[in-house]
Amino acid sequence: MSPREVRGTIFNVQPFSVYDGPGIRTTVFFKGCNLRCVWCHNPESYTYEPQIQFQPEKCIGCGACFAVCPRKAHVLDEEGVHRIDRRNCTGCGACAGECFAGALALTGRNVTAGELFSMLEQDRDYFARSGGGVTFSGGECMTQPEFLKALLTQCREAGIHTAVDTAGCVPSERFEEILPLADLFLYDVKAARSETHRCLTGVGNEQILDNLRMLSDRGARIIVRIPYVPGEEGAQGAQSAGNALAGNVHEMLEIAEILKPLRLEAVEFLAYHRLGEGKRASLDMELKKFGVPAPDAVEEVCAKFRKMGIPARYSR
Repeated sequence: MSPREVRGTIFNVQPFSVYDGPGIRTTVFFKGCNLRCVWCHNPESYTYEPQIQFQPEKCIGCGACFAVCPRKAHVLDEEGVHRIDRRNCTGCGACAGECFAGALALTGRNVTAGELFSMLEQDRDYFARSGGGVTFSGGECMTQPEFLKALLTQCREAGIHTAVDTAGCVPSERFEEILPLADLFLYDVKAARSETHRCLTGVGNEQILDNLRMLSDRGARIIVRIPYVPGEEGAQGAQSAGNALAGNVHEMLEIAEILKPLRLEAVEFLAYHRLGEGKRASLDMELKKFGVPAPDAVEEVCAKFRKMGIPARYSR
């Protein structure tokens, strides 16, 4: 099979991105993730299958979705409120196609690497003039390794700069395969201690840190990105998953100690925002609300990292 024929699942292609690597970039969001971060900004990336997002405030009650759904997943609850029975919904998209009010949307589609690359290369002039390129993100793009490799191969052959945005929770062999093809890694480090990382994401971080050290030893270009997430609203002290990370200065300084001996281009702090909360509601997922950090608080942590000789910055 040629690289162009390899298939994968994505949920968004965002042109003119300026936060996912150098220059003007197009960011491709892969669907599917093997972490469950409590603050996730892209909860629609959790599963690999297409999903229906429902915004009831836009619904006009026309009933078209009820009529076309082959699984009868659209229902009225005991109070007469329109709901989606997620157990029966297969994400076929029939209802979204009939919803002219925009209350329903299908997120996730299967494409070939060739189809996607044909779209990406249309912006080559912007990439060349700005020093930009393509960033593969998610979800977790490394959980679709053949699809990612096929896209990186085509970009390398076309001279398009590439960045891989990853949380690093995959076998090291996957990094070995793409190391010659990727120009830059945007590498998430969410916690220093494995137990804290497990609390925040559902998995420990031993493999993540091992892969990061391997990339550094191999001379890869790396920008480490650290989420800055204040405490969960309504939680008290150690009961807050958010406080286990950014609210704990000691934890952040432990991350700095891990990063200090590594060869890194930069460390970026990513401040929590609330754009993911509406997405979680539209997918009937559990909603946790976290505080939005004050810029001064993020800058203070950056200053502590810089004092330790780590090139840290606040990515606003």
